[in-house]
Amino acid sequence: MSADTWRKISIAVAVHVAFVAVWWLAVILADVPEFILPTPWLALQTLGEENYNWVRHFSITAQEIFGGYILAVVVGVTFAVLTTWSRRLDEMLTPLLVTLNMIPKVAMAPLFIVWLRFGIQTNIVITFTICFFPILLNTARGLREVEPELLDLVKSLHGNRWQVFTKIQLPGALPYVFSGMKVATVLAVAGAIVGEFIQSDGGLGWFMLITQEALNTDAMVMALMLVTLIGVLLYGSVILLERIFVVQDARVE
Repeated sequence: MSADTWRKISIAVAVHVAFVAVWWLAVILADVPEFILPTPWLALQTLGEENYNWVRHFSITAQEIFGGYILAVVVGVTFAVLTTWSRRLDEMLTPLLVTLNMIPKVAMAPLFIVWLRFGIQTNIVITFTICFFPILLNTARGLREVEPELLDLVKSLHGNRWQVFTKIQLPGALPYVFSGMKVATVLAVAGAIVGEFIQSDGGLGWFMLITQEALNTDAMVMALMLVTLIGVLLYGSVILLERIFVVQDARVE
């Protein structure tokens, strides 16, 4: 990695450490009761509680977030390609997709339970429906916003439609694709947790509801931190892929 990359990572780590330090000091100096807001250390200590079964809950939530997100990326990009490739498909599908996107996803959760039954698969579908449209919209926009000069150049060289797509449209759309993917990372975390709030027998969101009844705030904060960790891992993965594909594409050009 370059020196600039290391500098950015160092700044990010320093800011996070400072945030935790301020949190810790604020709780101690203001004498905040533990059941209102625990210190970071008290929250971390809950990881040693065997009856909390952190590994199981972390695994369930991670499956819901990554499963729904990956499904949204695959389906979203595919539909974006189809609607930009064919004008007829665009005229047929785009109005319907916009209408479906207006349906409140949380309100559909009871129907998903009826259709898919109780379990992880329902929360994966909820996550998928929330993430799908931003990815579709950004990818389609990127595929359509092609510089006319490049199209004229390919046509003058007798390039076919597939060559226009692979050499011009797709490389030019990559920044838009990753932009939609980054927005969808936040929505994926929210979708999975909302799904667990509505129906689940495990997961970090479900665990927060259970511990809330006993006012185990330290365990709730730890669960929130673990959910955030999953989101950060997902977002970091997207950033890494963006650096690989978009930067390499720029070098080729």
